[in-house]
Amino acid sequence: MTSRGKKIFLALTVIVPFLIYSIVYYAPIIRNAPFQEKDFVSLEYKWGTGTQLENSYNSATGEFKYVNKNDSLINRNIKLTTRDVKYLDSIADVQGFWNLPDVVANGEEDLKDAKKLRYFIKFNYKKKSKEVTYFPSFSGNQKMKGAVSKMQKEIELTLIDKEANLTK
Repeated sequence: MTSRGKKIFLALTVIVPFLIYSIVYYAPIIRNAPFQEKDFVSLEYKWGTGTQLENSYNSATGEFKYVNKNDSLINRNIKLTTRDVKYLDSIADVQGFWNLPDVVANGEEDLKDAKKLRYFIKFNYKKKSKEVTYFPSFSGNQKMKGAVSKMQKEIELTLIDKEANLTK
């Protein structure tokens, strides 16, 4: 076999099947990625104790309700900019928010305890949504706790900054 024939044989037996495999395997994953920034619809963020989370934010309506330290209910209207959405979506990607379980808790005792603080985060996209209920008292996997904690703090800081800009 000539040198050129060997190169053609190599290309047909190794390189071409690898390319076909890559295209067949990765193209649908990339094309059908459900959590893309361009498909973002809204963000829901709630926190409090018990099953009724009295503090909440919904980016679709801009409604931001919370109880301040004087036990007064504060209602604001805060809209996220595209920059804010891009930032929060990128933080969710970096933290692996999409891979977290729906509930990050120590078990049934956390879920049933009405005095435990909990956070509810839900990202809504055109085709899919991801929601996570997080208990700060979670003592399991520290990477998982760190990821959801970072996500919660970034949302909270974004809302605090937006509210501070509103009152100026």
